[in-house]
Amino acid sequence: MKSIIKILFCHIVVIVLAGCSKSFLDRPPLSQISADNFYQSTSDLRLATAALYAGSPWGDWNYSCYLPVGDVLSGNLAVGYWGDAVQLNTFSVTGLNAIMVSNWKSMYNIIAHCNVTINAIKQKAPDSISAANKNAAVAEARFIRGFAYYNLAVHWGAVPVIEDNSQLVISPLVNRIKTEDVYRFVINDLTFAAQHLPAADVAGRVTTWSAQGMLGKVYLTVAGLNHSGTRDQALLDSARKYAGNVCKNSGLSLLRNYADLFKTQFNDNPESLFALQWAPGGAWLEGNMLQIYSPGGAEISANGQPGWFNIRPTVDLFKGYTSKDSVRRKATFMLKGDYYPELNAAGGGYQFTGDCGLKKHIIGTNKDNNAPTMTLSSSTEHNALLRLADVYLVYAEALLGNNASTSDADALLYFNKVRERAGMHPAPRIDADSVLMERRIELAAEGQYWTDLVRLSYYNPSKAVGKLNGESRVTFTYADGVVTPADPYGVITPATARSFFFPIPSSEVTANPKLLEPPVAYY
Repeated sequence: MKSIIKILFCHIVVIVLAGCSKSFLDRPPLSQISADNFYQSTSDLRLATAALYAGSPWGDWNYSCYLPVGDVLSGNLAVGYWGDAVQLNTFSVTGLNAIMVSNWKSMYNIIAHCNVTINAIKQKAPDSISAANKNAAVAEARFIRGFAYYNLAVHWGAVPVIEDNSQLVISPLVNRIKTEDVYRFVINDLTFAAQHLPAADVAGRVTTWSAQGMLGKVYLTVAGLNHSGTRDQALLDSARKYAGNVCKNSGLSLLRNYADLFKTQFNDNPESLFALQWAPGGAWLEGNMLQIYSPGGAEISANGQPGWFNIRPTVDLFKGYTSKDSVRRKATFMLKGDYYPELNAAGGGYQFTGDCGLKKHIIGTNKDNNAPTMTLSSSTEHNALLRLADVYLVYAEALLGNNASTSDADALLYFNKVRERAGMHPAPRIDADSVLMERRIELAAEGQYWTDLVRLSYYNPSKAVGKLNGESRVTFTYADGVVTPADPYGVITPATARSFFFPIPSSEVTANPKLLEPPVAYY
């Protein structure tokens, strides 16, 4: 497998790490540190694991995949003039699609970093470092590795599982592993992380609550994997256990103002359970490049260069917001006439004059963010990949389970915490459709909705396909409150059950024909 072999030689000889302070921001130039003279103290372990939260392993994925896969593919957003993104919009993805190739390679790149870190700690860390500190460092790496394998399982199902990249020297051709075993591997990683991560740490680092929140989400996903039309109750109970523990026992609460979640002064707030730790400056594909998707001009750009990929909401996403749900809508995407005082603050704020465009992740200028070295390709937003509102909704859905609807007190409590923060009336009951819609609106433009649809497809594929085919997957013009659908960016072919599984990148199959063989068991 060419990409994994490339990753091997990037990581097996030397460990490339970025230093960090408590806030993860004070990153010195990359240095090559031999495993033989590193991992000798607890501070070394902390430095090693801090390097897993951002930088080049995540850069390409965050730019190429985070929004295109999670939101363009699902029908929330659309972007033209980028053929690979148009394939996502039109359900015509091939094995040459550069976005999905980046998704695959980036996840294995992250996994390789984690594997090297885990194995070096086990092999090189001296007995003078306590077992608790060693386990905590390994747990951070296993959390991130588990997250990466979860992403691979959601998009490809059966994929190779690699724990030791050095073994690829001996046997570079590897089989895919059965989907259920990939998920079991993810659960094992996250369970270890939940057991060995602390309940509190420096802002930005994952904790046991991060791991338990992800466990709740993974169990909720796996509960429908039997494709029987209902979800496995024992696995729903596990989802309820872990997500409920975060809801009830973590002491965490939602940030008061929804829009503040996406402002840099609120980076790593208590609602953020796992966020990428970006720093300003740095080379192409090493930083947070989400401001490239800005719909505005130089007046809201980091350093005078306007965004050049105007990703836009679809008609279907627009219709999901009620007139009362203005807080989340305005924080998620701009409509003509919207005013944002936090953008171009020194110039009196910013009023959007286009039809529609992305607002989440568009944070404004260097001055707006007190970040003189920030560039268009190195936003200082620490975009969250897991946050507390997500876990609240996972818990509510786990309590709903296979019931048609529920008025369970806990389900309503946490479901309505999310709604009420947005200024919405509390719901008296919830059902599968209301939970899915709440997740869609709450987490729009956060790379989540495609995973939600995959989860649905496991146990009710006809409903999941129907939702895709019922979408108006086109953007729109907006004048005087009237939405006029635009022309599609390509011919949108009907989705099928196969639309939830992607072809393995062609280059990977060429390098490793075993990927075309039936998957094998791992356990």
